[in-house]
Amino acid sequence: MIYEIREYTTVPGRLPALVKRFTEHTTRLFAKHGMECSFLSTTELGANSNNELVYVMTFDSYDDMATKWAAFQADPEWREVRAASEADGPIVASISRRVLRGIA
Repeated sequence: MIYEIREYTTVPGRLPALVKRFTEHTTRLFAKHGMECSFLSTTELGANSNNELVYVMTFDSYDDMATKWAAFQADPEWREVRAASEADGPIVASISRRVLRGIA
């Protein structure tokens, strides 16, 4: 089992748009592609507490992760949702990503 942690820092003032995109579309599209989002949160306290969304994905293997991300990124519905959500400008300023392997 591997876990992918993603931290999205938004363009100032655009966190609500990213939260809306996740809650109305992204998590459903993850499920459509067999992707498990095991944790989704905004940062409440600490660095980037006004501009950060953090989530954790769970995959069986690196191959599983690569295959599912490729299918998600190629999904025409995802591309449409992303474009529509960015009609007023970019949402995400930067992405930090880590992949962890569970040991217990």
